Amino acid sequence: MNSTLNLQSHTYRIIRSILIAGLLLLPLLASAEQQPKILSDDAQIYLVTCSPGQALYERYGHTALMVIDKEQDISDVYNYGIFDFNTSHFYWRFVRGETFYQLGKEDARWFINSYTYGKRVVNVQQLHLSSEQKDAIYRALITNYYPENRTYLYNFVFDNCATRPYHLLMDALAGDTVTSTYEGAEGMTYREFIRHYTPKGSWGDFGINLVFGPKADKPMHGEQRLFLPEELMNYIGAATFIDGTPVVDNSYTHPFEIEHIPWYKTWYFGLALLFIALVLLSAYDRHRGARTRWADYTLYAIYILLLVLVTFLTFFSIHPLVGYGPYLLILPSIHLCARIIYLWR
Repeated sequence: MNSTLNLQSHTYRIIRSILIAGLLLLPLLASAEQQPKILSDDAQIYLVTCSPGQALYERYGHTALMVIDKEQDISDVYNYGIFDFNTSHFYWRFVRGETFYQLGKEDARWFINSYTYGKRVVNVQQLHLSSEQKDAIYRALITNYYPENRTYLYNFVFDNCATRPYHLLMDALAGDTVTSTYEGAEGMTYREFIRHYTPKGSWGDFGINLVFGPKADKPMHGEQRLFLPEELMNYIGAATFIDGTPVVDNSYTHPFEIEHIPWYKTWYFGLALLFIALVLLSAYDRHRGARTRWADYTLYAIYILLLVLVTFLTFFSIHPLVGYGPYLLILPSIHLCARIIYLWR
């Protein structure tokens, strides 16, 4: 009987010791779960928006996030727009819509100087963030920059260099309601919005209309329009927290300047010349009583290639806005109307 009591007493002491030790360790475990602060109180995070460049893929500008912390000697720009032309099968992947982009990290001074050297304006917006929010954004950028995380499947409309920083900011501000008075492209179609940043009448403008289908004519609402850098810049610039505090403390921004091309470089003028050339050719063929078949066959080959391209993009790529559209009928219509002179008897 006494041995049983002694055993129970001994067991009780062991359990009590374990519980006491656990209670003593709880504060240490809690503090271990709290991540240490990375940035100093004076650190700042900026939304960076670069104006358009000359290359077609630069026409829509660029977005990045800049982290400046002089005390910690941090001066970095995180940029979701890195891609490599030397990637195996790059152009095939591009046509398929399977282009992989990366998150890059660059020295802030080098980044700004490189864009300035290319005569592109670098717009910066200092964000009004708490220390916790700054740390959350910086931690997310560090995590995303890990080699296993930095690559992503690029999508021009739904997942690009502007949408990624936006969602990262919104995740960091998850506890705060943010609204913006900026309407901008609200209600515009994807086609209208994208064409706004393409020089009017350029061959790039023609190409966009050629491959865009009915999906591109759907109106955009809310966050759907924030895939282009200037729209995001303006949206954040007019955004406020629920108490009316602006999301942006200080800013240096300028509206994008869209390049205007001379009339003789437009696709309107190019197709007008083609029509005139075909009319003259038809008149000549009618006069000599024979048809210049090589000209017609060349145009037939161009139509077939364009039709095959759009068919491939429509059914075998993951590009979101491509499809059959009325611009596919422009070249055949010009060809037919010009050759009526020869065919008419």
